[in-house]
Amino acid sequence: MHLDVAPVTSGLAIGALVAGIASALVSLLVICFGVAFVDEGGAWASGAFAVLGVLTGVAAVVIGLLGQRQIRRPVAPPAVRFTGRGLAVAGISCGVVGAVLSLLGLGLALLLALA
Repeated sequence: MHLDVAPVTSGLAIGALVAGIASALVSLLVICFGVAFVDEGGAWASGAFAVLGVLTGVAAVVIGLLGQRQIRRPVAPPAVRFTGRGLAVAGISCGVVGAVLSLLGLGLALLLALA
């Protein structure tokens, strides 16, 4: 005889979503600094934030994939089951979008700085 254990939301899935949202928000900073402060060295600030945006985006993708793996893993009945597949997918999506927007924002900042 064993007790039923309620499913638990995966911490990796939650972390992926948080990192993905952070990456998307940082990508907005990349674009804002690159466009608004072209004459005051905005490309440097944009580049620094682009590194942060890409790193958090990649982290969101990796953590999201690990979270999906944790959720899919079959477990024996007394073990804890994990849920949160949608959170992991959203984290992966936001991470990819944030990383791509950071790189595009950096390219725009460099293009404006050189023009």
